[in-house]
Amino acid sequence: MKYAWLIFAILLVFLISAKIQAQTAKDFADGWEKQHISNILPSNVRHRDLQKYLEQLKKLGLKVEEVGRSYASREIYQIEFGKGATKNFLWSQMHGDEPTATSALIDMFAYLQNNRDKDWVKQLEKTLTIRAVPMLNPDGAEFYQRYNLQSVDINRDARALQTPEAQLLKRLREDWSPNIGFNLHNQQSLTTVGNSTNQAAISFLVVTGENQNTEGNERNKRLSAVMISALQNFIGGNIGRYVDDYNPRAFGDKFSDWGTPVILVETGALYGKDEMFLVKMNFVAFLSAFKSLVDGSEKTANPSVYETVPFNSSGRIYDVIFRRANVVNISEPSVITTSDVAVNTQRHRAAFIAPTYVRSIGDLSAYRGLEEFDASNFYIAPRYGFVRVGSSGEFMFYKKTRQIDWKAADLEKTFPPDAIFSLGRWVKGEELLPKTK
Repeated sequence: MKYAWLIFAILLVFLISAKIQAQTAKDFADGWEKQHISNILPSNVRHRDLQKYLEQLKKLGLKVEEVGRSYASREIYQIEFGKGATKNFLWSQMHGDEPTATSALIDMFAYLQNNRDKDWVKQLEKTLTIRAVPMLNPDGAEFYQRYNLQSVDINRDARALQTPEAQLLKRLREDWSPNIGFNLHNQQSLTTVGNSTNQAAISFLVVTGENQNTEGNERNKRLSAVMISALQNFIGGNIGRYVDDYNPRAFGDKFSDWGTPVILVETGALYGKDEMFLVKMNFVAFLSAFKSLVDGSEKTANPSVYETVPFNSSGRIYDVIFRRANVVNISEPSVITTSDVAVNTQRHRAAFIAPTYVRSIGDLSAYRGLEEFDASNFYIAPRYGFVRVGSSGEFMFYKKTRQIDWKAADLEKTFPPDAIFSLGRWVKGEELLPKTK
């Protein structure tokens, strides 16, 4: 009888473990599709929208509490799930214009709470405690700017602690001493992977601090490998490794120095995919990491999966390139230059239309545009000012077969363009210029 009970216990443990391990990255992605509660594009989320999300989490029974105030006295909140010994601490949007992970955190906590009846969530709840501060910088989020309202970069205030947001973040770590930290950011949309022209949709960095070789750092390499492997199912070729030297003013480095090894997660962009897709990718990454801590697969994950991911690069791609354009500067209409013209868009809320600017002019054959147009049969003239690096990306396109008096007082009215590119989009004549990419 004694042996029968032992065999039963072993089988029970095996079955529970099997059910936990059965949760795949695809399962998490499908779960997000069916159950996510975020319904606003992250870049449009303001503090009041976050508060509405948090009210939904409270109604689900999650612990949500105000833990501090911003410089402008906006509330800063913390969400908590689980009662386990391994303590995980995540924070998002310490830069106000880096919002993707905030929505992913909301969806993750809602998903866990709504699936507490599942064996793997029950085990997670017993094994882990997860705390998160979504939108650490609500003032910056309100104005969609990197800095807080003291014009201080909170992520460069870990040593001086001049901002109330930095003081709060340090206190939350000191009061709880989490085992693992996740520092959640957005990188530039045109960040690329290694020597390629592939956008880095998400990049990871194990932040070692001054203590390079610790078990915590090695574990975080394995956790990063788990997240990378999960995301390869969706964005293979678009995952990078963030390049960042030790900075004693940065919170990721200081958390690691203080005893909480940190994983930096930087969300970029992916042409053809919207912001919500990247919310889903964050969601999949976080839950894959936590599942691996619960079922023990983190311990056998291969750190080389993380270590061999190419480092981020930049300056290889542009938002739009007009190929072989015949550039006319109105002040010198007799000089027409044939060049590639690259245009980029400034970071902005999805609800707003952002201005574009000329980023580069010349032979750009070694570079790629997310969109490219053959302008060889057109003159390209500025709607305002000049066509030069740093100038407005507002253009008029005229077929080369037309006779244009470039000195006309009101050129656009006197000689209506065949096509107009304004605020990053075509407002006239898009069908005339062949799209090559």
